[in-house]
Amino acid sequence: MDWKETYQTWLNYSKLDKSLKKDLEKHKEDESRLEDAFYTSLEFGTAGMRGIIGAGTNRMNIYTVRQATEGLALFIEEQGEKMKERGVAIAYDSRHMSKEFAVESALTLAAHGIKAYVFEELRPTPELSFAVRHLKAAAGIMITASHNPPEYNGYKVYGEDGGQLPPKEADDLTTYVRSVTDILSIDALDREKAEKEGLLTFVGNDIDRKYLEALRTVTIDQDLIDRQGRSLKIVFTPLHGTGQMLGEKALKQIGFKNVSFVDKQSEPDPDFSTVKSPNPEDPAAFKLAIEKGKEIDADVLIATDPDADRLGLAVRTAKGHYEVLSGNQIAALMVEYIFKAHSLKESLPKNSVMLKSIVSSNLPSVIGDKYGVETIDVLTGFKFIAEKIKEFETDHSKIFMYGFEESYGYLIQPFVRDKDAIQALVMVAEMTAYFKEQGYSLFDAIHELYHEHGHYEEKTISVKMDGMEGTEKINEIMSSLRSQTPEKFGDIQVIMVEDFKTQTRQKGSSEESIELPPANVLKYTLADSSWIAVRPSGTEPKIKFYISACDDSGVAVKEKIEAFEADIRSRIDF
Repeated sequence: MDWKETYQTWLNYSKLDKSLKKDLEKHKEDESRLEDAFYTSLEFGTAGMRGIIGAGTNRMNIYTVRQATEGLALFIEEQGEKMKERGVAIAYDSRHMSKEFAVESALTLAAHGIKAYVFEELRPTPELSFAVRHLKAAAGIMITASHNPPEYNGYKVYGEDGGQLPPKEADDLTTYVRSVTDILSIDALDREKAEKEGLLTFVGNDIDRKYLEALRTVTIDQDLIDRQGRSLKIVFTPLHGTGQMLGEKALKQIGFKNVSFVDKQSEPDPDFSTVKSPNPEDPAAFKLAIEKGKEIDADVLIATDPDADRLGLAVRTAKGHYEVLSGNQIAALMVEYIFKAHSLKESLPKNSVMLKSIVSSNLPSVIGDKYGVETIDVLTGFKFIAEKIKEFETDHSKIFMYGFEESYGYLIQPFVRDKDAIQALVMVAEMTAYFKEQGYSLFDAIHELYHEHGHYEEKTISVKMDGMEGTEKINEIMSSLRSQTPEKFGDIQVIMVEDFKTQTRQKGSSEESIELPPANVLKYTLADSSWIAVRPSGTEPKIKFYISACDDSGVAVKEKIEAFEADIRSRIDF
């Protein structure tokens, strides 16, 4: 069936949701738009699915949500009655249609006799991960599109350990989802009946309390907080998302009293009306926080993304300006403080381990070495960090102390198995208090780390390539790089090539296997220990180029970054 036939099937479906029917009628003359909405099914992959809200098989709507949930129900049924009885926890963020998609998911599960625990109001992604573990649920669903533009929404699935599904289980689930072909006729139980039969239960305050109790374990030095908590000036913004309620309570309960909020961004807003992008990676997202910071002379500005799994910082410089830090810089500061604080308290285990993604900075690893903490690299995706944590809990070989990804995701305590911006919020406040007591701002502290370990700088080039043509272009770029391996970037020789798809590491004439699951990623290590990596995004129509440079001075590092970027752009037409 071609896209036009699929479109006609939807148009002629008598029970089609009224808002989706209206959407089809509105755009009936826009053939390119209709083609993009119907030429394929919205891809369900290892990270779930994400797309533009609207009518069509390639859009986020109640029918594609039901399809994903039908696949999940079949996946759970295959594991037996005991798993069905454990149910599924469901949370959602502040986006358009989030609550509706959450309830539709619950009612689709209910049609299979699977109970759903749905949060009564929006909640952060990390609390969903916590809820799966607390409720001993078989799985979890998070309705979110993270920091994507307002027209997007998404659907993420969590396993019984509270982490996103690892590759094998994700592939099995994807097979079930794709087996559901008639998405317009999927059964969903009537809401009133589902509630009456105990298959739909709303949850909230009790899990909030348990999560907030667990957050107390993130704190390392309560005496420090007692000394500095009232004077430290913090500005916090949830960027119109889910972080306000828990973030405010978490800071208050451990003793940070001098917290100011960006009023225009404190309330949930699906249009994210005060920012171009609700992304703490984007310096522009800090505009209002910086205004507030200057007004009160704040020590640190903190922002979380809409589902509160990512966190960004802006720190005060000696001149009184605020500079937005990168995710790698934030991780380096956290690593320095966490390991130093535990070392001073003699509470750092000898078999401590830090986990990070293969495209994250090496600086935190260097800092970890100073404290005797091992670093293990995993593939991009926090599920791989969660998988390792589970492995260590099973074999007792190592003790997890910290995990991060360069894309502003951090985890301190493993009562959550995904990146957790609320935990990071608490830790950032504590480490800011520590450095302030030592006479340093966070801006000073990162430069002290550079002075001690050398300058590190990273840059990510993210290129959006929409539609069929975009997918083909991304595939062409990866194929071209594999068939013609670059010998150098800038003037610096490539000394090692890692192809995570073929799971091979080539260094000179020697080749060895990479002991990680296959992934469509290429990484080039250079003679000066700088590196470049390339990977298509798993959640968006983008290809990403990661650049990491190191040298003795900040000027030299910036020159290298510029040279590497120019080289990449000369090779790739975008």
